[in-house]
Amino acid sequence: MCTTMIITNGATADGSMMVTHSDDNELSDQRIIYVPARHHAPNSLRGVVDASIDPYPRLVSKERGPGYEMPGRPETPLIGRIPQVAHTYAYFDGSYGIMNEHNLMMGECTNGARFQPPHVSQEDAEKTGKHCRLFYSAELSRVALERCTTARAAVETMGGLIDKYGYFSTGETLLVGDEKEAWVFEMCALPDEEYHSAWIAQRVPDGTVFVAANEFRIRDIRPGAEEQVFSDKLLAGLEKVGWAKAGQGPVDWLRAVSEGEYAHPYYSLRRVWRVFDRVNPDLGLSPWVSGGGYTTDYPFSVAPRAKLTREDVIALYRDHYEGTQFDLTRGVAAGPYGDPNRYIGPYDGAQNNVSSEKLYGAWERAISIFYQGYTYVAQTRPDAPELTRGMLWYGPDVAYTSCFVPFPSKVAQLPHAYEIGDPQQFSRDAAWWAFDFVANWARLNYQRMCQSDILPLQREIEARQARVVDAWDRQCAEGCSVVTLTRMCEQNAAGVVEAWWELADRLIARYSDGYINMPGRAGQPPAPVPVGYPSQWLGLTDYRDGPVSYDMKL
Repeated sequence: MCTTMIITNGATADGSMMVTHSDDNELSDQRIIYVPARHHAPNSLRGVVDASIDPYPRLVSKERGPGYEMPGRPETPLIGRIPQVAHTYAYFDGSYGIMNEHNLMMGECTNGARFQPPHVSQEDAEKTGKHCRLFYSAELSRVALERCTTARAAVETMGGLIDKYGYFSTGETLLVGDEKEAWVFEMCALPDEEYHSAWIAQRVPDGTVFVAANEFRIRDIRPGAEEQVFSDKLLAGLEKVGWAKAGQGPVDWLRAVSEGEYAHPYYSLRRVWRVFDRVNPDLGLSPWVSGGGYTTDYPFSVAPRAKLTREDVIALYRDHYEGTQFDLTRGVAAGPYGDPNRYIGPYDGAQNNVSSEKLYGAWERAISIFYQGYTYVAQTRPDAPELTRGMLWYGPDVAYTSCFVPFPSKVAQLPHAYEIGDPQQFSRDAAWWAFDFVANWARLNYQRMCQSDILPLQREIEARQARVVDAWDRQCAEGCSVVTLTRMCEQNAAGVVEAWWELADRLIARYSDGYINMPGRAGQPPAPVPVGYPSQWLGLTDYRDGPVSYDMKL
């Protein structure tokens, strides 16, 4: 249920490449884990797990470093093994692979596909004669980060793995970027043993911005096109399963393999429109489309009106359609305090797949949503020193009420507070819980708490983070070790988490029992201020019909 973007070098103010991702994972495993580089003995094998679900813990394994070693828990079972390479690179891992030490970056979103089978392990394949289905996008992204230094090599590696070992589960989009170019890699399973899987990749033109939001975004399959690569078996496979016909013009990848838009109308397309409209309103794109979920009204990518900064990109992830007709901070559903969050309930249909259920209604699906597990902007800055050239800006929980903290891609480990955290067990030690607590507490009086307390501190901390990175750049340009950089990263992140817990404690007292409890002036006791409700919202309730006299109401 994610939103993911590519902002190419020519579209950014500093010439950097950015790949972004919001992991909207509904209380799954929210940790970011450092997987160290390793040497492997000849003839070693790499284990593959079913990574199509992301509970806590997403993985327990001794093969992938201390962050995934969890004493007392059984190791995650393998569904197969593939030949290992001699050396694997260090990388940051989440629900999907994120960024490696060579500044190869990944983003992801899940899409509905016509055929979504379970995995077929190597053992089951041997017993049944079926072709194995070992890979889901999460494991593909990890293998690519372990083995590749460029986006093009990652595309080729992942495509080769799908062709050989098979793909299973939902349709998926992976974004892959390096310092110079970026690709959109899309995949799904096919209902056939010979043509078992399908994948295609398309390069994003430099100077443009790309966004995907739970719907395949590649359209016409163009054999021979320099900007596309796809499986040798793709067109034959689509024809064999009856999803495409030869000789009838270009095959539309989206229409061939997908049932269309995810979950409900405009669940995906509205977010695509919103990103494009914010980065270039001069295009005049309409939020309403022709052609339904298969519309061609929106281009593959767009050039921004002005080149984007990292702050601009982060702001996109904090959007609730403010100022538009879809503004989630307005209307009766926003309550008295302008809360843009809309909880999902039994009448809302499937949120994790294309739904065929009857819809009784639907909320607009904003980019910022209450079940975001984390959001990041991975950035490769060409003019920065080698040690700090690759930077992951990481915000736990909901982007709107979170702080983005920098983690250089070459650190030797990640801050402990960010590598821990069970979403079912509250902990003051985990960074995610600090931000999740504040996000939930804000719902007591959303706009007042955000505007008066949360966002001012967020702006202050994030401005300080930019200065911290400037200082790291200077130190690394003069000569700085990985050990020193890792220690500085740990200290900086710990300070942010500490500041956010202090904010949480202040909010508990300040907004207790529906009052605003402000400190008193010198020599005077505190004076709780009754907040009540806005008159406009009261007018929507039965407030005016309450007991204001002793007369009997008819």
